[in-house]
Amino acid sequence: MKKSNSKSTKKPEIPLTSLIKPDLTSPKSLKSNSIGKEKEENKINVIYWHRTDLRLKDLPALNKLLNKNENEIKKINNFWPIWCFDPNYLYKHRVGLNRWNFLLESINNLSLEYKKLNKNQKLWVLRGKPFLIFKKLIKDWKITHIVWEKDSNAYSKIRDEKIITLAKELGVEIITTPGRHLYDPDEVIKANKGKPTMTLHQWQSITSKMKDIDKPFPAPESIPDPGPSDLKDHHEENWGEYEGIDLNADVRTGKDTCFDSLTGPSDDPFSVPTMEQLGFPPATTTIHGGTIEGYRRLKLFLSDPEKVSTFSKPHSAPTSLEPSTTLLSPYIKFGCIGIRELWWGCKEVVEKWRKNGGKGETKEPENMFGQLQFRDMYACAEAAIPNFERIRGNSICKYIDWSLQNQYDKNGNEILPRPKDEKDEQAEKRFEAWKKGETGFPWIDACMRQLKYEGWIHHLARHSVACFLTRGQCYISWERGMEVFDEWLIDWDPASNPGNWMWLSASAFYSQYFRVYGLVSWPQKTDKTGELVRKYCPELKDFPDKYIYCPHLAPLTIQEKSNCIIGKNYPFPILNEQLEKELCISKLKDSYKLNFNGNHLEVLNGNVNKKLKELHENNGNTHFKKSEENEKKRKAKGEGALDKFIKREKK
Repeated sequence: MKKSNSKSTKKPEIPLTSLIKPDLTSPKSLKSNSIGKEKEENKINVIYWHRTDLRLKDLPALNKLLNKNENEIKKINNFWPIWCFDPNYLYKHRVGLNRWNFLLESINNLSLEYKKLNKNQKLWVLRGKPFLIFKKLIKDWKITHIVWEKDSNAYSKIRDEKIITLAKELGVEIITTPGRHLYDPDEVIKANKGKPTMTLHQWQSITSKMKDIDKPFPAPESIPDPGPSDLKDHHEENWGEYEGIDLNADVRTGKDTCFDSLTGPSDDPFSVPTMEQLGFPPATTTIHGGTIEGYRRLKLFLSDPEKVSTFSKPHSAPTSLEPSTTLLSPYIKFGCIGIRELWWGCKEVVEKWRKNGGKGETKEPENMFGQLQFRDMYACAEAAIPNFERIRGNSICKYIDWSLQNQYDKNGNEILPRPKDEKDEQAEKRFEAWKKGETGFPWIDACMRQLKYEGWIHHLARHSVACFLTRGQCYISWERGMEVFDEWLIDWDPASNPGNWMWLSASAFYSQYFRVYGLVSWPQKTDKTGELVRKYCPELKDFPDKYIYCPHLAPLTIQEKSNCIIGKNYPFPILNEQLEKELCISKLKDSYKLNFNGNHLEVLNGNVNKKLKELHENNGNTHFKKSEENEKKRKAKGEGALDKFIKREKK
């Protein structure tokens, strides 16, 4: 019987203004006397808890347990590597079909890797709240040690703190080791006097004084047997109960049976859930998860010394049908490959390239090392800043009066799902058009359709769609774009995703808001033929190259010949690119002048928008004023004939 209940009355939450992220560094050992006296020396029962480390190579926590010395493994009596299917992840976080599919493939792959080392082993998958699961496993399996890779993310810290407290009460030893990043974010923050790293240079300056990045850790050569796996599951706990809104309900087409039992189906206990059991339809992506595929891609990348040494992310092609970057980010996100394996693998290749006289080597931050450092920089910022994933209460986020911001109740709790803004119907329509890939701007639409279908788009394509939605033309809150990426990106990261959205909206990390991506000129730089558009916007596939990024400008005869009438088979542009760009830049200038951040009192009490409205009106930065200015410029340039054509076709 399913225990999850998305219609239950929501429990009271801590007001947003009082919510503080825990500053937790997991201790190496937590012991009490409750079951410690019962442990026989050299007889320990260990659980290794996999989370975002779905591999066996370069796994510091597992290496510390198994490979410390030759005799270490002999001390383990029973060993269970486990995965907890957390209802919090299933219901409270937006997760699209493609990321679910990637995750399930990666878990299945890891289970097979365990079986290769020991025919009696696999990844033991349990379904329920981690706290309840560990409470039961400690009792029924007589667990003495729990091992995991440390995570500095906000939700993970809170979750792990509960398990650590439970373990301390029950006399279980906890072993946690950093491994997700080049450097432990908590240690970097500590070295930075408790402050976040806001620039790559700042992060580099701090870490340059720390020890070198660890070399990749070897994979275990053998794995101990598991003990008895019987669990006295009499449904004494609501394993999968969740009180709140199911944020993935809109993509669930079947019956969700994931939490009907703690151990899954009776005929296949401790098995990995299927998409069908989760109630989801099949995924659409061609990107497959798992360590086998991850290492194949890593090996392929490292096999080309010139490509590794001259890799420059800003100069790769966003319009290419085949990814022009490594496409390793999903495998790093889920830990299918180790971060140190990529770092040191690139180091070795570049050093050989230099010795052999290679030229044209790129430097940080454009090269691969710089990109990995950016990932760490965001992790350190997220770990140090409360409310990093939103505007309200966020101390580093510049307050800009975007449309469609998060909504909060009188206690400061976010209202989910976000209520529609009845007073800003235009913004709601623009947001939906952007999400569906129906803006009338083929470059934007192709990118958004590719994102939904594949779960991945080139990072410069991400820049384009993010700029368009926020500071470029639509003036819609980055929170809305972030939540779509939360759902659709396979390589979603809780620090990098909000960090990048703040960057690209010029809300934090980046302040050159006046630099805007052209909706036609930008993609034409790398592909004038519009290959990506023709694939993901097939209604436009027969348009001449001249009009592939601006089909609304094509004469009616060309539209007819191309079997696509703009306004009928493909939408007209939802806005005037130049007009909205000028208005966005002007309003951002006002926000920067006011200079409030998300934790400012005027933001928290709701008075800030009134101040900005007055500032916009005084400076002539309103839609009416900008339209008047734009009309004068248009007439001066003699663009009236084109405007008449567009209006005539709209009718």
